[in-house]
Amino acid sequence: MSKAPERVAELRQLIDHHNRKYYVDAQPEISDREFDKLLDELKDLEAKHPELITPDSPSQRVGGAPIEGFVTVRHRQSMLSIDNTYKPEELREFDRRIKKLLSGEPVTYVVELKIDGVAISLSYEGGFFTVGATRGDGEQGDDVTHNLKTIRELPLKLPEKPKLLEARGEVYMKREDLAKTNRERIAKGLEPLINPRNSTAGSLKLLDPRECAKRRLRLFTYALGALEGIDVKTHLDGLALLKNFGFPVNPHIEPFDTIEGVIAYCDSWATKRNDLPYDTDGMVVKVNDFEQRRRLGTTAKSPRWVVAYKFAAEQGLTKLESIEVQVGKLGTLTPVANLTPVKLAGTTVSRASLHNAEFISSKDIRVGDMVVVEKAGEIIPYVVRAEHGARTGAEKKFEFPKTCPHCGSPVELDKNGTFYRCTGGRNCTAQVKEILRAFARRSAMDIEGLGVKIIDQLVDTGLVNSIPDVYRLTLEKLLELERMGEKSAQNLLEGIQATKERGLARLLAGMAIQHVGDSVADLLAKEFGSMEELMNAKAERLSQINGVGPVLAQSIHAYFQNSASRKAIEELRELGVKMTEEKPAKPKGGADLTGKTVVVTGSLKKYEREEIEALIRQLGGKAAGSVSKNTAFVVAGEKAGSKRDKAKELGVQVMTEEEFDQFIGKK
Repeated sequence: MSKAPERVAELRQLIDHHNRKYYVDAQPEISDREFDKLLDELKDLEAKHPELITPDSPSQRVGGAPIEGFVTVRHRQSMLSIDNTYKPEELREFDRRIKKLLSGEPVTYVVELKIDGVAISLSYEGGFFTVGATRGDGEQGDDVTHNLKTIRELPLKLPEKPKLLEARGEVYMKREDLAKTNRERIAKGLEPLINPRNSTAGSLKLLDPRECAKRRLRLFTYALGALEGIDVKTHLDGLALLKNFGFPVNPHIEPFDTIEGVIAYCDSWATKRNDLPYDTDGMVVKVNDFEQRRRLGTTAKSPRWVVAYKFAAEQGLTKLESIEVQVGKLGTLTPVANLTPVKLAGTTVSRASLHNAEFISSKDIRVGDMVVVEKAGEIIPYVVRAEHGARTGAEKKFEFPKTCPHCGSPVELDKNGTFYRCTGGRNCTAQVKEILRAFARRSAMDIEGLGVKIIDQLVDTGLVNSIPDVYRLTLEKLLELERMGEKSAQNLLEGIQATKERGLARLLAGMAIQHVGDSVADLLAKEFGSMEELMNAKAERLSQINGVGPVLAQSIHAYFQNSASRKAIEELRELGVKMTEEKPAKPKGGADLTGKTVVVTGSLKKYEREEIEALIRQLGGKAAGSVSKNTAFVVAGEKAGSKRDKAKELGVQVMTEEEFDQFIGKK
């Protein structure tokens, strides 16, 4: 008598066991090669004994015949959409509504990652997988059973046999699997897939399950739908049931008894999610108790007992084609990634920051890698990480240049191993250009007409090699520049002349002193009143100033002890640049902001951001970038966003521009 039936049954049991250990428990017991040997043996036996093939056999996950089209399936329970929130206060409002509808009784919330994939419904009858369908319009979706069977972590049969069990989940694709798929497509001359979510949706709509199997789709289940023969009272119990039945459940799920705990947990994932191998676009907050859910009910579109908390940032997957190095005003070498263009937050991104040497090393980012790029709002795009699993072996480690790419001076790594710096100093044309741009900017010396292109020409032609050289320019010299007319040259000279009376604070802000920005420059000018007193101050004296710590004090002291710095200052003095600061007269009847912290946010109509922050400093206040309980008030323009919301949460006063003008006596 043939032993094939017994061996087939044994192999199926072994394969199901190892699938669960790998995908559900994350505790694999055998290697991929050993697993493949078991699967190949099963396929061989079934090929020799086709009468032993059953729909729930692991061999049936791949290899079914292509279908001719999709059939529409009606869901036993509606798959309603979820309302979105974007701010902590909106979560608090969700909590207030829940408490009000439940007459104030205690509520436990369950918080889960919102996987960025495709929602599906999985039906099991008598313990066997029968139908899998997309969400569709919420009432009915497409039957994609043939493709769902290719997902290894999806159980084809359950260890128990309830009459009916409907599981809800998200089919997704890991970024490294998308990268591998795209490499294969590019090698065949095909267009690469855009992102994991779109790729997942497209894969589920393939007519040939053999092609879908190549896409390596994954699954997380997160809820129960229709049930018969099982009694479950809470969401956490439902998740435990799913896991016990062999379904993959995301491990990052936590219960909370307060909305503040929910908010803190959501915020903790804003950056941490970047380390996950799959995309998430937020968190999902659900009422745990099913009886409370029943009483809360639904609106026409969404359940009242659940809400999504969406992350603002948008990410994309693309190839790092090359890395170039930019040199800053202090000689810091900043690596910049040149990327295969990718669309993010409504724009096409082809360049992104790689931060510094330590970042590239710690993240092991290489030229040729598939990388995740992020852009939040209007922030400069930056590389989050490389997808190491998508490597082909052709990727190359990036080596920082031994000499400056602009001036050829030696490059050295700082003592912390974080930044490389050019040692050329003022002899490096790249540094000189960046110093001049900082000097000419609006909140520093505000030199009308001295823009990026003019600075490049002035430095490249040798007309300007230092800040004092700006004040030595003549009409004749400027007319030597390409496309520089007499009127434009005269206007630039007048703009330069006007800056001589800007005063000490703005002069310091533009002199490229390490760690000294606008607010510190203003602080130093008010404390010392003259360049001479500041230059003679010891590091100990500087560190005693409120807002100047030991590191900053040492940086300032070192700058003024440098012979090149002292020479430039003396030249500026001889050229007539003002080196003192008088305490500005406050607007008549205006407020004294001494010791007060003010935050400006949103789009302003009357003021440029730098102008209003300079005015705050002139009135004795500190212009800060973030809201805290120590903030005196917030000046909010249009689209103020999260900072205004934070102020309201903390009870900090919020003013319009007009109210601010009235407060300081300008109206």
